[in-house]
Amino acid sequence: MKNFFALLTMPAISPAIVIVAVLIILVAIIIISNIKVVPQAYAYVIERLGAYQSTWGTGLHFKIPFIDKIQKKVSLKEQVIDFPPQPVITKDNVTMQIDTVVYFEITDPKMYTYGVERPISAIENLSATTLRNIIGDMELDHTLTSRDVINSKIRVILDEATDPWGIKVNRVELKNIIPPREIQDAMEKQMKAERERRARILDAEGEKRSAILIAEGQKESAILKADAIRETKIREAQGEAEAIITVQRALADGIKMLNEANPSEAVVALKSLESFEKAADGRATKIIIPSQIQGIAGLATSLKELVVDGNVDRMAPEKAVAPARSVSPQRPQSME
Repeated sequence: MKNFFALLTMPAISPAIVIVAVLIILVAIIIISNIKVVPQAYAYVIERLGAYQSTWGTGLHFKIPFIDKIQKKVSLKEQVIDFPPQPVITKDNVTMQIDTVVYFEITDPKMYTYGVERPISAIENLSATTLRNIIGDMELDHTLTSRDVINSKIRVILDEATDPWGIKVNRVELKNIIPPREIQDAMEKQMKAERERRARILDAEGEKRSAILIAEGQKESAILKADAIRETKIREAQGEAEAIITVQRALADGIKMLNEANPSEAVVALKSLESFEKAADGRATKIIIPSQIQGIAGLATSLKELVVDGNVDRMAPEKAVAPARSVSPQRPQSME
């Protein structure tokens, strides 16, 4: 309560002091408002009394009040512009819609500000006219398969045209190429026919490969069978040869043993009778009897007497073997 009355009793503030205080506050506001900080990747174009003064880079700057003016704040980042589809006509008179995407960056803020009015619109119109010129020299099929060539040509032309504007075109991409509906239908039919053709080719190649594999399998099977038959015959022939060799070797050994045993004429005659018995076993319709059959028969009778008596050692040598009767050579006689 005392403070309130103290305020009421204070003398009034002079108007001059109020005016000075207001002026000081206004000056401070003006000074603070003219202190500018340029952020990273930006540039400010400054005019002084309507003329270009300077370009501010990143950092703290002070602008003279009522004299300097920030004409344009320019972004130095790479920018992307997607232009709407543009109608173009190919060399073979096919109208298509093509939209492009342009990647660019500002390299000179001063030229970008004073070089051209509405630079984005200028780039759009320039890209459309350049695209028409390039597509006009190409046919439809070549256009659809040459995107990289078209992109490179457009980028070179745009970069050269926008250089005085302080703009650098980094890339140009054809986003969409939209041919007429009837062309799309024809392309779809062509693609379908091409796929069917490839499918038939693959089927034919598969059947061909299968037939080749089957033939190769049959060939290998026949070769293996022939090899098996050949091996079997070779082994059978080797077995027969070994058997013959074994038999002949046994016969040779038998003859050798007979020679070593030095058989008597009676034993030889007995073996001859055994051979004659085998020849006359009743199967043959004709029998050849040698002329010496009487001597052989006498020899057989003598051998029988020897066996019956059972005492061959006590017999005289002249009784052991009957002398063969000398018979003049005659032709063999045939008996049935």
